[in-house]
Amino acid sequence: MKVIIALEIGGVLICWAVLARAIWKWGPGLRRRSVHCPEKERQAKLLADQREAEFGCLHVVGVSDCSLAGNLPCSKGCMTQL
Repeated sequence: MKVIIALEIGGVLICWAVLARAIWKWGPGLRRRSVHCPEKERQAKLLADQREAEFGCLHVVGVSDCSLAGNLPCSKGCMTQL
């Protein structure tokens, strides 16, 4: 009986750990994204700030870093590809 209870508690703890890892990995926050800029005809790597707009739906609300910075800044066309 004690073994069954210990296995059930262990199973619940493992499920919570998997859920926490999934939220941490794919949830809101800063994430590296790669997009194709139509105006520049180049690939850009961005650091996008994702927030939860609705239940279960993430939207990019800002970009803090762009690989095309300098003479080729990221434009609105690049941002629409997110």
